[in-house]
Amino acid sequence: MERFGFVGLPNAGKSSLYNALTGSDALAAPYAFATTDPNVGVAKVSDQRLDALAKLSESRTVTPASVQCTDIGGLVEGASRGEGLGNRFLAGIREVDAVVYVLRAFVDDEVPGPVDPLEHLRILEIELTLADLATVENRIAKRRKAAVQDRSLAAEVDALQAALESLSEGVPLYRSTLSQAQRDDLRESFLLTNRPVLAVVNIGEDQLAEANEVIQPVAKELLGRASVMAVCVQLEAEAAQLLGEERAEMLEGLGLGVGALGRFTQAAYDLLGLRTFFTTGEKETRAWTFRMGATAPEAAGRIHSDFQRGFIRAEVIDWHELLSAGGWNSAKDKGLMRTEGRDYVVADGDVMEFRFNV
Repeated sequence: MERFGFVGLPNAGKSSLYNALTGSDALAAPYAFATTDPNVGVAKVSDQRLDALAKLSESRTVTPASVQCTDIGGLVEGASRGEGLGNRFLAGIREVDAVVYVLRAFVDDEVPGPVDPLEHLRILEIELTLADLATVENRIAKRRKAAVQDRSLAAEVDALQAALESLSEGVPLYRSTLSQAQRDDLRESFLLTNRPVLAVVNIGEDQLAEANEVIQPVAKELLGRASVMAVCVQLEAEAAQLLGEERAEMLEGLGLGVGALGRFTQAAYDLLGLRTFFTTGEKETRAWTFRMGATAPEAAGRIHSDFQRGFIRAEVIDWHELLSAGGWNSAKDKGLMRTEGRDYVVADGDVMEFRFNV
């Protein structure tokens, strides 16, 4: 399950966004530090293809793909020096796959705090960069010493040195000139700014019509180094409390389309290069995520390591072709099912059945 860590200043709307995505009821209050312990929840990824396949197979169970969301306490300027609640929560998101910056743009006189998303971005980047700098300073001497005996660590030491120089200049690693190979060598350091970034600009209901204009300064500042999207978190959190048709009607009436969850997961999937394949049958229809470029054995490993280790072959069909054929057996009879081996690169929307022997 892919993991996303939410960071933001107090009152930026982190907890409300977390609630909107996960359907949770974490405390979201108009004062600083309402969140004192990290909240961890799961957001189920809505997918019409999954629903259609489940209906076709008359599945007893339908299991969507999921992403894990971690909401931590608000950061303030000086958190790295102990201001506010300090940065003690940051350990809770050091192992996430991507970091979500929640940047406030909505105006509400009853909710304190800055309303310029660029100011929010500036403070978050400073505090995360300083936290990473402390980590690198503590680690680099130890790895240099270890590299004397183990030459395989040389690349990591070089990457740590490059990271030290960038962070010392106040440049977060996702905005730095470090190569992808260097950033890969830093994985074991679990650096916060070495993660892909999705910036969510929290807008007010009165800003919906001009959402693109509101996020433009943030997009311009990040220069393509991060994905940027606008969300009216308050409305999305309210919609999340409704079920089925009521929720869909509210989203449609407000012009919010598929809602924050659908837009967030699509942006998150694009950010991490994630794709989806399916398994389907009477017992269960299930969506599985995989990284773009994965081979059939690697996709099988998403289900169970035994599937990957003992992989023999996979029977594959595009989800739309399966629906058009009217079912698995019918697709076989029509010669639409393909048999793929170890080198097959899985495509988004593949429906797969694996053969393996352990």
